[in-house]
Amino acid sequence: QVQLVESGGGLVQPGGSLKLSCAASGFTFSRYVMRWYRQAPGKKRELVAPISNAGGTTNAADFVKGRFTISRDNAKNTVYLQMNSLKPEDTAVYYCNAYFYGTEYWGKGTLVTVSS
Repeated sequence: QVQLVESGGGLVQPGGSLKLSCAASGFTFSRYVMRWYRQAPGKKRELVAPISNAGGTTNAADFVKGRFTISRDNAKNTVYLQMNSLKPEDTAVYYCNAYFYGTEYWGKGTLVTVSS
């Protein structure tokens, strides 16, 4: 049974930090590209950052460059998103995604709220 379980969301003040985790099970994690997406209220889901199966990180969204860092631990079947300098416009549900040659899995998301 494939599972992607996000955690680490919550309420944070502007300028603060959060680290999201996504624990994967039920598939060969090390083969998959992992991606974080987000969806703000009333907006379309958008890509935040991808990471290759080997840990290469390119093509992160412009709005997170210099603030967010994606990483993965293939031994723990987990992908992370370190978010710094958070802004109110970062408020969204953050989703974990696994992709491998047309096969795709999604987590249920974790809510991040940036507010004073």
